[in-house]
Amino acid sequence: METAPRILIVEDEQDIVEFLEYNLAKEGYELETAFDGVEGYEKALVFKPNLILLDIMMPKMDGIEMCEKLRNEAGMKDVIIAFLTARSESFTQISALDSGGDDFINKPIKPNVLKSRVRALLRRLGPDQNDEPQILTFDDMTIDPESFTVTKNSKTIALAKKEFELLALLVSKPGKVFKRAEILQKVWGREVIVGDRTIDVHIRKLREKIGNETIITLKGIGYKFNF
Repeated sequence: METAPRILIVEDEQDIVEFLEYNLAKEGYELETAFDGVEGYEKALVFKPNLILLDIMMPKMDGIEMCEKLRNEAGMKDVIIAFLTARSESFTQISALDSGGDDFINKPIKPNVLKSRVRALLRRLGPDQNDEPQILTFDDMTIDPESFTVTKNSKTIALAKKEFELLALLVSKPGKVFKRAEILQKVWGREVIVGDRTIDVHIRKLREKIGNETIITLKGIGYKFNF
């Protein structure tokens, strides 16, 4: 029997937790809840969720700090983290993405929108059975899509899940210019609405980790992998 996806809800407002639990339980997901960042962090390590719905403003430890701590845990690098936020300021979104977040779900949340977004997020976990992962090597850098690892000069580079997926897309066709719309579709999916700023943040983080010379920007068009 197929195991139901595990979702951890970390939110300090009781009514929102109850709303999320009620609607997601009807979809058959295995659920766990926490009401602050410290409790959420501890439960994530034990529960090992596939998806975390994470509020930003919480007591004891905010969502951004919790996300950063989880991304430093070996077993938490691939979990999908979607921030729950009523705040639309760009600096909040940038900070959340920098911390290792994958997506945003804005409050207030309508039940049908919640279910659709969660399904879209969880689909990212499904491997493509038709594609055989291949190890890619470029000079001093090796990329292994199967183990989600990148090494450069014999040193392992830690990448967040979306950073790795973005890099894997660019290196799949070295020298090809990937337009921004194509990147959004292939890395984030059609059902997930994100802005161009999302790409910019992830590209900046990649350059910090693997080198500025590796990814080339074509202004107004997109990006390509410099091999």
